[in-house]
Amino acid sequence: MRILLLGSGGRENALAWKLAQSPLCEKLFIAPGNAGTSRFGTNISLSLSDFDTIRKVCLGEKIDMVIVGPEEPLVKGITDYLISSKGLEHLDIIGPSQAGARLEGSKAFAKDFMMRHHIPTAAYREFTLDNYEEGVTYLQQHPLPIVLKADGLAAGKGVVICENHIEAIAEFELMIQRAKFGEAGKKVVVEQFLKGIEMSVFVLTDGKHYVVLPEAKDYKRIGEGDTGPNTGGMGAVSPVPFVNPELMRKIDEKVIRPTVEGLRADGLEYRGFIFFGFMITDNEPYMIEYNCRMGDPETEVVIPRLKNDLVELLRAAASQQLHNVTIETDPRTACTVVAVSGGYPGDYTKGYEITGTDSINTDDSILFHMGTIEKDGKILTSGGRVLCITSYGRSVFDAVEISKEELAKVHYTDMVFRQDIGYEFE
Repeated sequence: MRILLLGSGGRENALAWKLAQSPLCEKLFIAPGNAGTSRFGTNISLSLSDFDTIRKVCLGEKIDMVIVGPEEPLVKGITDYLISSKGLEHLDIIGPSQAGARLEGSKAFAKDFMMRHHIPTAAYREFTLDNYEEGVTYLQQHPLPIVLKADGLAAGKGVVICENHIEAIAEFELMIQRAKFGEAGKKVVVEQFLKGIEMSVFVLTDGKHYVVLPEAKDYKRIGEGDTGPNTGGMGAVSPVPFVNPELMRKIDEKVIRPTVEGLRADGLEYRGFIFFGFMITDNEPYMIEYNCRMGDPETEVVIPRLKNDLVELLRAAASQQLHNVTIETDPRTACTVVAVSGGYPGDYTKGYEITGTDSINTDDSILFHMGTIEKDGKILTSGGRVLCITSYGRSVFDAVEISKEELAKVHYTDMVFRQDIGYEFE
């Protein structure tokens, strides 16, 4: 198959690494890709919002399958656009329709979907400029802490947990009155705070059937001990040590199955990945959020543990044959540690040269590029999250230590990474 993978982050590097291993992959293109994805296929420079150019690439390169990595093109309707394009009727697309992608594109839509299909989640209310004063009164009376979520896409930074009412009202004003998150924050979901442990489960569905991939836990905060502002993710581990068969049974029965059946009942076309973000409280799963694609950096630990041929798996999803597939998982623990640019998630400088990437021991570790570019034979930083190293080990501690040892071989100016990924499992 001739495959086009859309995206440019660590998720896409991990997917490209896995896709290129398949004998079914005749030719792989990554658009726009990064310095790491070019090792596994051909990068094509384009904007993910330029649907017409993507269509022309599909036609010109005789693409058989498109895999959409990030959420924004899905929410904007790339799947619908390509499916309706003349000459692309044969195309297999891994990614939901625009209507299906609302699971991630609108927090309010997702919460309403959960309530409608009896999926356990936190209590909530939603507010806009029209009922702003009512929202202020609601916040003043709300138990602490209070969770505020921008309704739309906010690059993983649209969730604020407030420890007092003054902070909550100030953030509420910033979102709705002062457009802190732009269009994404014009509607705000105010949610009950759930206390517990977060984890993520990943599912591939063909719209009728589904398979469950390895679970993971990521680390959003910039600082040691989960302190400081949220980032796109500073590391991840898989499997999650506290997960047991009983919990996975509850997750499947109470959340995954009702979600897939709910999508079908609501007439939402969905062939692709679903990311389930959970809060586990007293061994009971509560849904925090859906993503309509794989997570990043969770993909960098989930995909290395997947033993199946990924192209074969995706082809089964496209043809609604997932009921004939059995997932095979590497029993080893995989942990990834992310290196970021100094100043991230605030202001940071791009364009620093990265050295040492060729010195990684590939026996137990894999280097995945995130925000990098190749220029004049040099690899340069081009994003807040720059790269990550995933390592296999006998335990979380073992795998994290290997990743940190390998990461110490890589250098660029203002390089920052957390030393304590998986700290609660040591």
